[in-house]
Amino acid sequence: MNDEDGQYFYHPLENIEDVEIFYEATERKHLTKAISDERPYTYWTIELYDQENGIRGGGGLGVLAADTRRVAEEMEIPFVLITPFYPSETRQLIKDGKVEDEHKKVDYHDFGFRLIDRVNIKCCGNLCALEVIEKRFKNTRIVAITEPNFGELYSGMSGSDHRLYQEVALGFGGYSALKLLGLKPAIMQLNEVATFFAALARLDELVRNGMDFYEAVVYTRKHTLYTNHTLVQAAEAEFSYEQFERFVFPNLKSLAVKKWLEDKFTNGHIKLSSVTIEIAELRSGVSKLHARVANYKDVAGNKVKFKAITNGIDMRKWVMPEILDFYHREQIIDQYDAPTANFEIKLDLLTANRIRGFKVNGRRVLNEILTNYPDQNGKILEFNDDDFIFDFKRRFVDYKRPDLVFRDPVRLRNILEKRGAYYIIAGRVHAGDETMSKKLYKILEIVEKDDYLREHVHYLPNYDEKLAYGLSCGANAAINVPIVGLEACGTSWMKDVANLSFLISTHDGGVADGSINSYLNVSGANEEEELNMLYQRMEEAILADESNFDLEAIIKQQLTTFLPVVSGARMMKDYLDYLFPK
Repeated sequence: MNDEDGQYFYHPLENIEDVEIFYEATERKHLTKAISDERPYTYWTIELYDQENGIRGGGGLGVLAADTRRVAEEMEIPFVLITPFYPSETRQLIKDGKVEDEHKKVDYHDFGFRLIDRVNIKCCGNLCALEVIEKRFKNTRIVAITEPNFGELYSGMSGSDHRLYQEVALGFGGYSALKLLGLKPAIMQLNEVATFFAALARLDELVRNGMDFYEAVVYTRKHTLYTNHTLVQAAEAEFSYEQFERFVFPNLKSLAVKKWLEDKFTNGHIKLSSVTIEIAELRSGVSKLHARVANYKDVAGNKVKFKAITNGIDMRKWVMPEILDFYHREQIIDQYDAPTANFEIKLDLLTANRIRGFKVNGRRVLNEILTNYPDQNGKILEFNDDDFIFDFKRRFVDYKRPDLVFRDPVRLRNILEKRGAYYIIAGRVHAGDETMSKKLYKILEIVEKDDYLREHVHYLPNYDEKLAYGLSCGANAAINVPIVGLEACGTSWMKDVANLSFLISTHDGGVADGSINSYLNVSGANEEEELNMLYQRMEEAILADESNFDLEAIIKQQLTTFLPVVSGARMMKDYLDYLFPK
Protein backbone atom coordinates (compact mmCIF):
# COMPACT_ATOMS: atom_id res chain seq x y z
CA MET A 1 0.00 0.00 0.00
CA ASN A 2 1.08 3.63 -0.59
CA ASP A 3 0.38 6.50 1.78
CA GLU A 4 0.14 10.11 0.62
CA ASP A 5 3.92 10.35 0.53
CA GLY A 6 4.24 7.25 -1.63
CA GLN A 7 5.76 5.05 1.10
CA TYR A 8 5.17 1.32 1.27
CA PHE A 9 3.75 -0.10 4.49
CA TYR A 10 3.55 -3.16 6.69
CA HIS A 11 2.43 -3.78 10.28
CA PRO A 12 5.01 -5.07 12.81
CA LEU A 13 2.77 -6.87 15.37
CA GLU A 14 5.18 -6.64 18.28
CA ASN A 15 2.94 -8.32 20.86
CA ILE A 16 -0.33 -10.09 21.48
CA GLU A 17 -2.22 -6.82 22.05
CA ASP A 18 -1.69 -5.93 18.39
CA VAL A 19 -3.73 -8.88 17.12
CA GLU A 20 -7.02 -7.02 16.58
CA ILE A 21 -5.23 -4.23 14.69
CA PHE A 22 -3.39 -6.87 12.69
CA TYR A 23 -6.53 -8.69 11.63
CA GLU A 24 -8.16 -5.41 10.67
CA ALA A 25 -5.16 -4.76 8.43
CA THR A 26 -5.21 -8.22 6.84
CA GLU A 27 -8.91 -7.90 6.07
CA ARG A 28 -8.02 -4.80 4.08
CA LYS A 29 -5.49 -6.93 2.23
CA HIS A 30 -2.48 -4.78 3.01
CA LEU A 31 0.17 -4.28 5.65
CA THR A 32 0.39 -1.05 7.57
CA LYS A 33 3.86 0.10 8.64
CA ALA A 34 6.44 1.91 6.54
CA ILE A 35 9.55 0.10 5.34
CA SER A 36 12.48 1.83 6.99
CA ASP A 37 16.15 1.34 7.78
CA GLU A 38 15.15 -0.50 10.97
CA ARG A 39 12.41 -2.48 9.24
CA PRO A 40 13.88 -3.27 5.82
CA TYR A 41 12.90 -5.44 2.93
CA THR A 42 14.86 -8.65 3.61
CA TYR A 43 15.97 -10.92 0.77
CA TRP A 44 17.20 -14.42 1.61
CA THR A 45 19.32 -16.42 -0.83
CA ILE A 46 21.58 -19.45 -0.53
CA GLU A 47 23.56 -18.09 -3.48
CA LEU A 48 24.93 -14.64 -4.27
CA TYR A 49 27.02 -13.97 -7.37
CA ASP A 50 28.71 -10.65 -6.72
CA GLN A 51 32.40 -10.81 -7.57
CA GLU A 52 32.96 -7.14 -6.71
CA ASN A 53 31.99 -8.00 -3.15
CA GLY A 54 33.94 -11.24 -2.98
CA ILE A 55 31.13 -13.75 -3.37
CA ARG A 56 31.12 -15.90 -6.48
CA GLY A 57 27.95 -17.91 -7.03
CA GLY A 58 27.13 -20.70 -9.40
CA GLY A 59 24.64 -19.21 -11.84
CA GLY A 60 21.56 -17.15 -12.51
CA LEU A 61 20.05 -17.34 -9.01
CA GLY A 62 23.12 -15.66 -7.52
CA VAL A 63 23.41 -13.09 -10.32
CA LEU A 64 19.75 -12.18 -9.85
CA ALA A 65 20.26 -11.73 -6.11
CA ALA A 66 23.14 -9.30 -6.69
CA ASP A 67 21.15 -7.39 -9.29
CA THR A 68 18.13 -7.12 -6.97
CA ARG A 69 20.19 -5.55 -4.21
CA ARG A 70 21.77 -3.05 -6.60
CA VAL A 71 18.36 -2.12 -8.04
CA ALA A 72 17.04 -1.56 -4.51
CA GLU A 73 20.05 0.68 -3.89
CA GLU A 74 19.30 2.72 -7.00
CA MET A 75 15.61 3.01 -6.04
CA GLU A 76 16.54 3.99 -2.45
CA ILE A 77 14.67 1.09 -0.84
CA PRO A 78 15.92 -0.02 2.61
CA PHE A 79 17.04 -3.55 1.75
CA VAL A 80 19.07 -6.28 3.45
CA LEU A 81 20.35 -9.31 1.56
CA ILE A 82 21.14 -12.30 3.80
CA THR A 83 23.35 -15.06 2.38
CA PRO A 84 26.20 -17.42 3.30
CA PHE A 85 29.80 -16.39 2.65
CA TYR A 86 31.52 -19.52 1.37
CA PRO A 87 35.22 -19.55 2.31
CA SER A 88 36.16 -21.58 -0.76
CA GLU A 89 35.40 -21.16 -4.47
CA THR A 90 35.62 -23.50 -7.43
CA ARG A 91 37.15 -22.42 -10.72
CA GLN A 92 37.26 -24.58 -13.81
CA LEU A 93 40.13 -25.47 -16.11
CA ILE A 94 40.39 -27.62 -19.21
CA LYS A 95 43.18 -30.20 -19.31
CA ASP A 96 43.40 -32.69 -22.16
CA GLY A 97 39.87 -31.76 -23.17
CA LYS A 98 38.43 -32.56 -19.74
CA VAL A 99 37.01 -30.32 -17.03
CA GLU A 100 39.03 -30.03 -13.83
CA ASP A 101 38.00 -28.09 -10.74
CA GLU A 102 40.42 -25.79 -8.98
CA HIS A 103 39.62 -24.78 -5.39
CA LYS A 104 40.57 -21.38 -4.05
CA LYS A 105 40.27 -19.98 -0.52
CA VAL A 106 38.69 -16.54 -0.15
CA ASP A 107 38.79 -14.15 2.81
CA TYR A 108 35.89 -11.79 3.46
CA HIS A 109 38.26 -9.18 4.94
CA ASP A 110 39.66 -8.65 1.45
CA PHE A 111 36.28 -7.42 0.17
CA GLY A 112 35.29 -4.85 2.76
CA PHE A 113 33.21 -7.04 5.06
CA ARG A 114 33.50 -6.45 8.78
CA LEU A 115 32.92 -8.92 11.57
CA ILE A 116 29.91 -7.94 13.69
CA ASP A 117 29.80 -10.78 16.20
CA ARG A 118 29.06 -14.48 16.40
CA VAL A 119 25.81 -16.37 16.78
CA ASN A 120 25.24 -20.03 17.64
CA ILE A 121 23.06 -22.74 16.20
CA LYS A 122 22.71 -26.32 17.41
CA CYS A 123 23.58 -29.27 15.18
CA CYS A 124 24.17 -32.92 16.06
CA GLY A 125 24.30 -32.17 19.80
CA ASN A 126 26.89 -29.40 19.43
CA LEU A 127 26.88 -25.63 19.43
CA CYS A 128 28.13 -24.32 16.09
CA ALA A 129 29.55 -20.81 16.14
CA LEU A 130 28.83 -18.70 13.05
CA GLU A 131 30.48 -15.41 12.22
CA VAL A 132 28.11 -12.58 11.29
CA ILE A 133 29.75 -10.30 8.73
CA GLU A 134 28.34 -7.24 7.05
CA LYS A 135 29.00 -4.83 4.24
CA ARG A 136 26.97 -1.63 4.12
CA PHE A 137 26.07 0.49 1.14
CA LYS A 138 23.97 3.67 0.92
CA ASN A 139 20.63 2.18 1.92
CA THR A 140 21.28 -1.55 1.52
CA ARG A 141 23.42 -4.16 3.24
CA ILE A 142 24.80 -7.61 2.66
CA VAL A 143 24.65 -9.63 5.88
CA ALA A 144 26.44 -12.96 5.62
CA ILE A 145 26.90 -16.03 7.78
CA THR A 146 30.18 -17.90 7.61
CA GLU A 147 32.63 -20.16 9.42
CA PRO A 148 35.90 -21.80 8.34
CA ASN A 149 34.37 -25.22 7.60
CA PHE A 150 31.29 -23.93 5.82
CA GLY A 151 32.44 -25.41 2.54
CA GLU A 152 31.65 -24.32 -1.01
CA LEU A 153 28.38 -23.38 -2.62
CA TYR A 154 26.29 -26.49 -3.38
CA SER A 155 28.90 -28.80 -1.88
CA GLY A 156 27.65 -32.36 -1.47
CA MET A 157 24.40 -33.80 -2.78
CA SER A 158 21.25 -31.69 -2.48
CA GLY A 159 19.82 -33.92 0.26
CA SER A 160 23.09 -34.30 2.17
CA ASP A 161 23.82 -33.44 5.79
CA HIS A 162 26.23 -30.70 4.80
CA ARG A 163 23.70 -29.02 2.50
CA LEU A 164 21.10 -29.12 5.28
CA TYR A 165 23.63 -27.66 7.70
CA GLN A 166 24.32 -24.75 5.34
CA GLU A 167 20.60 -24.07 4.92
CA VAL A 168 19.90 -24.25 8.66
CA ALA A 169 22.87 -21.97 9.32
CA LEU A 170 21.53 -19.41 6.85
CA GLY A 171 17.99 -19.55 8.26
CA PHE A 172 18.47 -19.69 12.02
CA GLY A 173 21.89 -18.02 12.01
CA GLY A 174 20.79 -15.31 9.58
CA TYR A 175 17.67 -14.52 11.57
CA SER A 176 19.75 -14.24 14.75
CA ALA A 177 22.10 -11.94 12.85
CA LEU A 178 19.24 -9.57 12.03
CA LYS A 179 18.30 -9.43 15.70
CA LEU A 180 21.92 -8.77 16.57
CA LEU A 181 21.85 -5.79 14.19
CA GLY A 182 18.56 -4.50 15.60
CA LEU A 183 16.65 -5.17 12.38
CA LYS A 184 13.07 -6.43 12.06
CA PRO A 185 12.00 -7.63 8.59
CA ALA A 186 9.15 -5.77 6.94
CA ILE A 187 8.97 -8.60 4.45
CA MET A 188 10.94 -11.82 4.07
CA GLN A 189 11.51 -12.81 0.46
CA LEU A 190 12.62 -16.43 0.35
CA ASN A 191 14.49 -17.24 -2.84
CA GLU A 192 13.97 -20.94 -3.34
CA VAL A 193 13.27 -23.46 -0.63
CA ALA A 194 16.82 -23.54 0.75
CA THR A 195 15.92 -20.35 2.63
CA PHE A 196 12.83 -21.80 4.33
CA PHE A 197 14.48 -21.95 7.75
CA ALA A 198 14.57 -18.14 8.01
CA ALA A 199 10.76 -18.01 8.07
CA LEU A 200 10.71 -20.98 10.46
CA ALA A 201 13.02 -19.11 12.82
CA ARG A 202 10.67 -16.13 12.77
CA LEU A 203 7.64 -18.29 13.49
CA ASP A 204 9.45 -19.94 16.39
CA GLU A 205 10.44 -16.57 17.86
CA LEU A 206 6.88 -15.20 17.73
CA VAL A 207 5.45 -18.25 19.52
CA ARG A 208 8.14 -18.46 22.19
CA ASN A 209 7.60 -14.74 22.91
CA GLY A 210 4.00 -15.44 23.86
CA MET A 211 1.97 -15.14 20.68
CA ASP A 212 -0.74 -17.71 20.04
CA PHE A 213 0.58 -20.30 17.58
CA TYR A 214 -2.15 -19.80 14.98
CA GLU A 215 -1.83 -16.04 15.12
CA ALA A 216 1.93 -16.43 14.69
CA VAL A 217 1.37 -18.62 11.63
CA VAL A 218 -0.98 -16.05 10.10
CA TYR A 219 1.46 -13.23 10.79
CA THR A 220 4.44 -15.11 9.37
CA ARG A 221 2.49 -16.08 6.27
CA LYS A 222 1.36 -12.50 5.66
CA HIS A 223 4.93 -11.23 5.78
CA THR A 224 6.66 -13.96 3.75
CA LEU A 225 7.09 -14.18 -0.02
CA TYR A 226 8.29 -17.45 -1.54
CA THR A 227 9.89 -16.91 -4.95
CA ASN A 228 10.17 -20.14 -6.89
CA HIS A 229 12.86 -20.43 -9.58
CA THR A 230 12.33 -24.05 -10.69
CA LEU A 231 9.51 -25.78 -12.49
CA VAL A 232 8.95 -29.22 -11.05
CA GLN A 233 8.48 -30.08 -7.38
CA ALA A 234 9.14 -33.77 -7.99
CA ALA A 235 12.76 -33.06 -8.92
CA GLU A 236 13.47 -31.52 -5.52
CA ALA A 237 15.64 -33.37 -3.00
CA GLU A 238 14.19 -34.63 0.26
CA PHE A 239 15.44 -34.64 3.84
CA SER A 240 14.72 -37.34 6.41
CA TYR A 241 13.14 -36.97 9.83
CA GLU A 242 16.39 -38.24 11.32
CA GLN A 243 18.29 -35.39 9.63
CA PHE A 244 15.83 -32.88 11.08
CA GLU A 245 16.30 -34.40 14.52
CA ARG A 246 20.00 -33.61 14.29
CA PHE A 247 20.00 -30.27 12.47
CA VAL A 248 16.61 -28.55 12.74
CA PHE A 249 14.63 -29.51 15.84
CA PRO A 250 17.44 -28.56 18.28
CA ASN A 251 17.07 -24.96 17.08
CA LEU A 252 13.33 -24.79 17.81
CA LYS A 253 12.24 -23.64 21.25
CA SER A 254 8.48 -23.95 20.66
CA LEU A 255 6.93 -27.41 20.95
CA ALA A 256 3.94 -26.18 18.92
CA VAL A 257 6.19 -25.18 16.01
CA LYS A 258 8.02 -28.49 16.20
CA LYS A 259 4.70 -30.39 16.12
CA TRP A 260 3.53 -28.31 13.15
CA LEU A 261 6.73 -29.17 11.30
CA GLU A 262 6.58 -32.87 12.22
CA ASP A 263 3.11 -33.10 10.68
CA LYS A 264 4.55 -32.12 7.30
CA PHE A 265 6.61 -35.33 6.96
CA THR A 266 5.39 -38.13 4.70
CA ASN A 267 6.87 -41.58 5.20
CA GLY A 268 9.67 -40.09 7.24
CA HIS A 269 10.73 -37.54 4.59
CA ILE A 270 9.98 -33.93 3.78
CA LYS A 271 10.26 -31.68 0.74
CA LEU A 272 11.11 -28.15 1.76
CA SER A 273 8.81 -26.76 -0.92
CA SER A 274 5.82 -28.28 0.92
CA VAL A 275 6.52 -26.35 4.11
CA THR A 276 7.70 -23.21 2.30
CA ILE A 277 4.36 -23.10 0.52
CA GLU A 278 2.64 -23.45 3.92
CA ILE A 279 4.63 -20.70 5.62
CA ALA A 280 4.38 -18.13 2.80
CA GLU A 281 1.02 -16.79 1.69
CA LEU A 282 2.67 -14.73 -1.03
CA ARG A 283 4.20 -16.77 -3.87
CA SER A 284 5.81 -15.67 -7.10
CA GLY A 285 7.23 -17.26 -10.22
CA VAL A 286 9.96 -15.63 -12.26
CA SER A 287 8.29 -15.32 -15.68
CA LYS A 288 4.75 -15.43 -17.06
CA LEU A 289 5.27 -18.91 -18.48
CA HIS A 290 6.87 -20.19 -15.29
CA ALA A 291 4.03 -18.94 -13.09
CA ARG A 292 1.54 -20.64 -15.39
CA VAL A 293 3.15 -24.07 -15.73
CA ALA A 294 5.12 -24.59 -12.47
CA ASN A 295 3.88 -27.88 -11.06
CA TYR A 296 3.75 -27.49 -7.27
CA LYS A 297 1.11 -28.75 -4.85
CA ASP A 298 0.34 -27.94 -1.23
CA VAL A 299 -0.09 -30.53 1.53
CA ALA A 300 -3.73 -30.97 0.56
CA GLY A 301 -2.74 -31.86 -3.00
CA ASN A 302 -4.03 -28.62 -4.54
CA LYS A 303 -1.97 -26.96 -7.27
CA VAL A 304 -0.24 -23.84 -6.01
CA LYS A 305 -0.78 -20.57 -7.84
CA PHE A 306 2.19 -18.28 -8.39
CA LYS A 307 2.11 -14.57 -9.19
CA ALA A 308 4.14 -13.88 -12.34
CA ILE A 309 6.94 -11.40 -11.65
CA THR A 310 9.53 -11.81 -14.38
CA ASN A 311 13.17 -11.43 -13.38
CA GLY A 312 15.04 -8.32 -14.46
CA ILE A 313 18.63 -7.13 -14.61
CA ASP A 314 20.51 -4.19 -13.15
CA MET A 315 20.95 -2.10 -16.29
CA ARG A 316 23.83 -0.11 -14.77
CA LYS A 317 25.76 -3.30 -14.12
CA TRP A 318 25.16 -5.09 -17.40
CA VAL A 319 24.59 -2.48 -20.12
CA MET A 320 27.60 -0.84 -21.73
CA PRO A 321 27.89 2.78 -20.46
CA GLU A 322 27.64 4.31 -23.96
CA ILE A 323 24.38 2.46 -24.64
CA LEU A 324 22.98 3.22 -21.19
CA ASP A 325 23.81 6.90 -21.64
CA PHE A 326 21.95 6.85 -24.98
CA TYR A 327 18.89 5.26 -23.35
CA HIS A 328 18.89 7.97 -20.66
CA ARG A 329 19.72 10.91 -22.91
CA GLU A 330 16.96 10.08 -25.37
CA GLN A 331 14.50 9.35 -22.53
CA ILE A 332 14.06 5.73 -23.53
CA ILE A 333 14.47 4.80 -19.85
CA ASP A 334 13.97 6.98 -16.78
CA GLN A 335 16.25 7.76 -13.83
CA TYR A 336 15.49 4.34 -12.30
CA ASP A 337 16.22 2.56 -15.62
CA ALA A 338 12.58 1.70 -16.26
CA PRO A 339 11.15 2.30 -19.76
CA THR A 340 9.42 5.66 -20.21
CA ALA A 341 5.80 5.96 -21.31
CA ASN A 342 6.75 6.66 -24.93
CA PHE A 343 10.00 4.68 -25.16
CA GLU A 344 8.87 2.92 -28.36
CA ILE A 345 8.74 6.24 -30.20
CA LYS A 346 12.11 7.29 -28.79
CA LEU A 347 13.66 4.10 -30.17
CA ASP A 348 13.34 5.61 -33.66
CA LEU A 349 16.54 7.48 -32.81
CA LEU A 350 18.45 4.19 -32.73
CA THR A 351 19.85 4.01 -36.26
CA ALA A 352 21.87 1.22 -37.84
CA ASN A 353 24.98 3.41 -37.75
CA ARG A 354 24.55 3.97 -34.02
CA ILE A 355 24.07 0.25 -33.43
CA ARG A 356 27.25 -0.52 -35.36
CA GLY A 357 29.18 2.14 -33.46
CA PHE A 358 28.05 0.74 -30.12
CA LYS A 359 29.03 -2.79 -31.16
CA VAL A 360 32.51 -1.63 -32.23
CA ASN A 361 32.99 -0.18 -28.75
CA GLY A 362 31.64 -3.39 -27.29
CA ARG A 363 34.17 -5.42 -29.29
CA ARG A 364 36.98 -3.44 -27.68
CA VAL A 365 35.52 -4.16 -24.23
CA LEU A 366 35.36 -7.86 -25.09
CA ASN A 367 38.93 -8.00 -26.40
CA GLU A 368 40.25 -6.37 -23.25
CA ILE A 369 38.41 -8.83 -21.04
CA LEU A 370 39.51 -11.81 -23.14
CA THR A 371 43.16 -11.16 -22.29
CA ASN A 372 42.44 -12.96 -18.99
CA TYR A 373 40.33 -15.80 -20.41
CA PRO A 374 42.30 -18.25 -22.59
CA ASP A 375 40.31 -20.80 -24.57
CA GLN A 376 40.43 -24.59 -24.22
CA ASN A 377 43.86 -24.65 -25.87
CA GLY A 378 45.32 -21.83 -23.80
CA LYS A 379 44.96 -19.33 -26.65
CA ILE A 380 44.16 -15.67 -25.96
CA LEU A 381 41.50 -14.53 -28.42
CA GLU A 382 41.26 -11.16 -30.13
CA PHE A 383 38.60 -10.20 -32.66
CA ASN A 384 38.42 -7.55 -35.37
CA ASP A 385 35.65 -4.98 -35.43
CA ASP A 386 33.97 -6.60 -38.43
CA ASP A 387 34.15 -10.21 -37.19
CA PHE A 388 30.74 -11.78 -36.56
CA ILE A 389 30.50 -13.62 -33.23
CA PHE A 390 27.81 -16.01 -32.04
CA ASP A 391 27.93 -16.84 -28.34
CA PHE A 392 26.43 -19.48 -26.10
CA LYS A 393 27.02 -18.31 -22.52
CA ARG A 394 25.05 -19.91 -19.73
CA ARG A 395 25.18 -22.76 -17.24
CA PHE A 396 26.34 -25.96 -18.91
CA VAL A 397 23.29 -28.10 -18.14
CA ASP A 398 21.46 -30.56 -20.33
CA TYR A 399 18.14 -28.75 -20.80
CA LYS A 400 19.91 -25.63 -22.12
CA ARG A 401 21.31 -27.84 -24.93
CA PRO A 402 24.83 -26.47 -25.40
CA ASP A 403 25.50 -29.35 -27.79
CA LEU A 404 22.52 -28.73 -30.09
CA VAL A 405 24.37 -26.62 -32.66
CA PHE A 406 27.07 -29.33 -32.96
CA ARG A 407 24.64 -32.05 -34.08
CA ASP A 408 25.59 -31.30 -37.70
CA PRO A 409 29.21 -30.07 -37.65
CA VAL A 410 29.37 -29.78 -41.44
CA ARG A 411 26.44 -27.39 -41.59
CA LEU A 412 27.78 -25.39 -38.66
CA ARG A 413 31.13 -25.06 -40.43
CA ASN A 414 29.44 -23.95 -43.66
CA ILE A 415 27.48 -21.23 -41.85
CA LEU A 416 30.56 -19.87 -40.12
CA GLU A 417 32.74 -20.18 -43.22
CA LYS A 418 30.48 -18.00 -45.40
CA ARG A 419 31.19 -14.98 -43.22
CA GLY A 420 34.34 -16.05 -41.40
CA ALA A 421 32.19 -16.03 -38.26
CA TYR A 422 33.08 -17.32 -34.79
CA TYR A 423 31.19 -19.36 -32.21
CA ILE A 424 32.10 -18.81 -28.54
CA ILE A 425 30.97 -21.20 -25.80
CA ALA A 426 31.17 -20.10 -22.16
CA GLY A 427 29.59 -21.92 -19.27
CA ARG A 428 30.54 -23.91 -16.23
CA VAL A 429 29.84 -27.60 -15.72
CA HIS A 430 28.49 -28.28 -12.22
CA ALA A 431 30.92 -30.21 -10.06
CA GLY A 432 30.15 -33.91 -10.30
CA ASP A 433 27.98 -33.62 -13.43
CA GLU A 434 29.57 -36.43 -15.43
CA THR A 435 26.91 -36.30 -18.14
CA MET A 436 27.67 -32.70 -19.07
CA SER A 437 31.42 -33.20 -18.66
CA LYS A 438 31.19 -35.93 -21.30
CA LYS A 439 29.08 -33.75 -23.59
CA LEU A 440 31.59 -30.94 -23.32
CA TYR A 441 34.42 -33.38 -24.09
CA LYS A 442 32.48 -34.56 -27.16
CA ILE A 443 31.98 -30.97 -28.35
CA LEU A 444 35.68 -30.25 -27.99
CA GLU A 445 36.49 -33.46 -29.90
CA ILE A 446 34.26 -32.36 -32.79
CA VAL A 447 35.95 -28.96 -32.86
CA GLU A 448 39.47 -30.38 -32.67
CA LYS A 449 38.91 -32.77 -35.60
CA ASP A 450 37.82 -30.04 -38.00
CA ASP A 451 40.51 -27.63 -39.22
CA TYR A 452 38.08 -24.74 -39.71
CA LEU A 453 36.11 -25.22 -36.51
CA ARG A 454 39.36 -25.46 -34.55
CA GLU A 455 40.11 -21.85 -35.50
CA HIS A 456 36.56 -20.49 -35.26
CA VAL A 457 34.93 -22.27 -32.30
CA HIS A 458 36.32 -21.58 -28.84
CA TYR A 459 35.35 -22.73 -25.37
CA LEU A 460 36.16 -20.35 -22.49
CA PRO A 461 36.22 -22.53 -19.37
CA ASN A 462 36.30 -20.15 -16.42
CA TYR A 463 32.97 -18.42 -17.09
CA ASP A 464 32.09 -15.64 -14.66
CA GLU A 465 30.41 -12.23 -14.43
CA LYS A 466 33.16 -10.32 -16.19
CA LEU A 467 33.23 -12.66 -19.15
CA ALA A 468 29.43 -12.63 -19.34
CA TYR A 469 29.52 -8.82 -19.53
CA GLY A 470 32.22 -8.82 -22.20
CA LEU A 471 30.35 -11.25 -24.44
CA SER A 472 27.08 -9.34 -24.02
CA CYS A 473 28.85 -6.17 -25.15
CA GLY A 474 31.01 -7.61 -27.91
CA ALA A 475 29.20 -10.54 -29.53
CA ASN A 476 26.70 -10.07 -32.36
CA ALA A 477 24.20 -12.85 -31.74
CA ALA A 478 23.27 -14.80 -28.60
CA ILE A 479 22.18 -18.45 -28.78
CA ASN A 480 19.56 -19.44 -26.17
CA VAL A 481 17.92 -22.78 -26.97
CA PRO A 482 16.55 -24.46 -23.81
CA ILE A 483 14.05 -27.25 -24.22
CA VAL A 484 10.71 -25.46 -24.15
CA GLY A 485 9.02 -25.82 -20.79
CA LEU A 486 12.18 -26.26 -18.72
CA GLU A 487 13.57 -22.73 -18.38
CA ALA A 488 12.03 -20.74 -15.52
CA CYS A 489 13.28 -17.37 -16.75
CA GLY A 490 16.96 -16.94 -17.65
CA THR A 491 18.66 -13.54 -17.58
CA SER A 492 21.70 -13.98 -19.85
CA TRP A 493 19.59 -13.23 -22.91
CA MET A 494 18.32 -10.03 -21.27
CA LYS A 495 21.84 -8.59 -21.18
CA ASP A 496 22.28 -9.41 -24.87
CA VAL A 497 19.06 -7.67 -25.91
CA ALA A 498 19.88 -4.56 -23.86
CA ASN A 499 23.37 -4.49 -25.45
CA LEU A 500 21.93 -4.62 -28.98
CA SER A 501 22.75 -8.21 -29.94
CA PHE A 502 20.50 -10.45 -32.02
CA LEU A 503 18.59 -12.94 -29.88
CA ILE A 504 18.27 -16.44 -31.36
CA SER A 505 16.09 -18.36 -28.92
CA THR A 506 13.41 -20.90 -28.26
CA HIS A 507 10.17 -19.49 -26.82
CA ASP A 508 10.84 -20.36 -23.21
CA GLY A 509 11.32 -18.72 -19.83
CA GLY A 510 11.28 -14.93 -19.79
CA VAL A 511 11.65 -14.83 -23.58
CA ALA A 512 8.07 -16.16 -23.73
CA ASP A 513 6.88 -12.91 -22.12
CA GLY A 514 7.10 -11.52 -25.67
CA SER A 515 5.72 -12.78 -28.96
CA ILE A 516 7.57 -15.23 -31.19
CA ASN A 517 7.82 -12.51 -33.84
CA SER A 518 9.85 -10.16 -31.63
CA TYR A 519 13.19 -11.97 -32.00
CA LEU A 520 14.81 -14.72 -34.11
CA ASN A 521 12.64 -17.55 -32.88
CA VAL A 522 13.72 -21.20 -32.92
CA SER A 523 10.81 -23.64 -32.98
CA GLY A 524 9.70 -26.93 -34.46
CA ALA A 525 7.58 -30.02 -33.89
CA ASN A 526 10.66 -32.00 -32.84
CA GLU A 527 14.33 -31.47 -32.13
CA GLU A 528 15.35 -32.09 -35.73
CA GLU A 529 13.07 -29.27 -36.89
CA GLU A 530 14.38 -27.04 -34.10
CA LEU A 531 17.95 -27.74 -35.17
CA ASN A 532 17.15 -26.85 -38.76
CA MET A 533 15.50 -23.63 -37.60
CA LEU A 534 18.51 -22.81 -35.41
CA TYR A 535 20.86 -23.03 -38.39
CA GLN A 536 18.43 -20.99 -40.49
CA ARG A 537 18.27 -18.25 -37.83
CA MET A 538 22.06 -18.14 -37.60
CA GLU A 539 22.24 -17.57 -41.36
CA GLU A 540 19.56 -14.87 -41.09
CA ALA A 541 21.47 -13.10 -38.33
CA ILE A 542 24.62 -12.94 -40.45
CA LEU A 543 22.66 -11.53 -43.41
CA ALA A 544 20.78 -9.05 -41.21
CA ASP A 545 24.05 -7.73 -39.83
CA GLU A 546 25.06 -6.81 -43.39
CA SER A 547 21.83 -4.85 -44.03
CA ASN A 548 21.18 -1.50 -42.34
CA PHE A 549 17.42 -1.94 -42.73
CA ASP A 550 17.29 -5.47 -41.26
CA LEU A 551 19.74 -4.73 -38.45
CA GLU A 552 17.76 -1.70 -37.34
CA ALA A 553 14.38 -3.43 -37.66
CA ILE A 554 15.33 -6.54 -35.65
CA ILE A 555 17.14 -4.69 -32.85
CA LYS A 556 14.32 -2.13 -32.48
CA GLN A 557 11.70 -4.86 -32.38
CA GLN A 558 13.62 -6.72 -29.68
CA LEU A 559 13.93 -3.57 -27.57
CA THR A 560 10.30 -2.59 -28.07
CA THR A 561 9.21 -5.98 -26.78
CA PHE A 562 11.79 -6.68 -24.11
CA LEU A 563 12.98 -3.41 -22.53
CA PRO A 564 10.03 -3.52 -20.09
CA VAL A 565 10.81 -7.18 -19.40
CA VAL A 566 14.54 -6.86 -18.71
CA SER A 567 14.29 -3.79 -16.46
CA GLY A 568 15.25 -4.54 -12.86
CA ALA A 569 13.36 -1.41 -11.77
CA ARG A 570 10.20 -2.86 -13.33
CA MET A 571 10.82 -6.12 -11.44
CA MET A 572 11.21 -4.33 -8.11
CA LYS A 573 8.09 -2.23 -8.69
CA ASP A 574 6.15 -5.41 -9.51
CA TYR A 575 7.29 -6.95 -6.21
CA LEU A 576 6.29 -3.88 -4.21
CA ASP A 577 2.91 -3.68 -5.90
CA TYR A 578 2.32 -7.36 -5.13
CA LEU A 579 3.47 -7.13 -1.53
CA PHE A 580 1.66 -3.89 -0.80
CA PRO A 581 -1.35 -3.65 -3.14
CA LYS A 582 -3.13 -0.35 -3.39
